Amino acid sequence: MKALVINCTLKRSPDSSNTEALARVVTDQLEKDGVEVDVVRAVDLDIAPGVTSEAVHDGDMWPRVHDKLLSSAILVVASPTWLGRPSSVAQRVLERMDAMMSETDDEGRPVAYNRVAGVVVTGNEDGAHHVISEISGALADIGYTVPGQAWTYWHLGPGPGPDYLDDERGHERSDRTGRAMAANLHGVARALAERPLGAPPG
Repeated sequence: MKALVINCTLKRSPDSSNTEALARVVTDQLEKDGVEVDVVRAVDLDIAPGVTSEAVHDGDMWPRVHDKLLSSAILVVASPTWLGRPSSVAQRVLERMDAMMSETDDEGRPVAYNRVAGVVVTGNEDGAHHVISEISGALADIGYTVPGQAWTYWHLGPGPGPDYLDDERGHERSDRTGRAMAANLHGVARALAERPLGAPPG
C-alpha cells in the first residue's frame, strides 16, 4: 500500500519545515505498518493555477503529482496556518485536484473513491480546526473517504510565537494524535481495499 504526503509549506527545500516535521510523525507510523510513503513539497514544483489534471503550460509539474495521487491509497495534505486559513500552496493543490471530481475509473467510480485522506496542520496562531475542516471538506467533495480523527495539529494559541521545531510544548499530544491518525487512515484504507465502494447509482 502507498501513501502520498503533499506538504504545502511556503518554504522551499532545503529550508526546514515545521509542517513536514509533524507530518513525519504520521509517516513514521505508516511506515511501521508497512506502508510505502512518498513526500512531495509542492512549493518546490512548478504547479500552475488551474482546475485540470493536464499540464497548463510547458513545465507544469502537476501531472506528475496527479499520477502519484492515483497510485496512492492514502493521502495526507499538510499545511501551515496563515491568517487562520490553509496556505496559498494548499489552495492551489486543492484547485488542481478539483479536476478529479469528473475523472472516473474503469468501473465508473470517481477516481478518488476507495482512497482515504487526512490533514496535518501547524502554526503559531489559532485556526487549526478551521484549516482542518476546509481541507477535509474539499477532499470529501473530491471523493476521498475521510475517517474519524484523520488529522493532527500543533499550535500554541493565538498570536505570534515559536514554531513546532522551536518549542516542545504540546508535542506529546500532537504526536499521539498523529499516530492515531496514521492508524485510522491505514485501517480504513485496508477495509476499502477488501470491500471497495461501487460506482454511485445513476
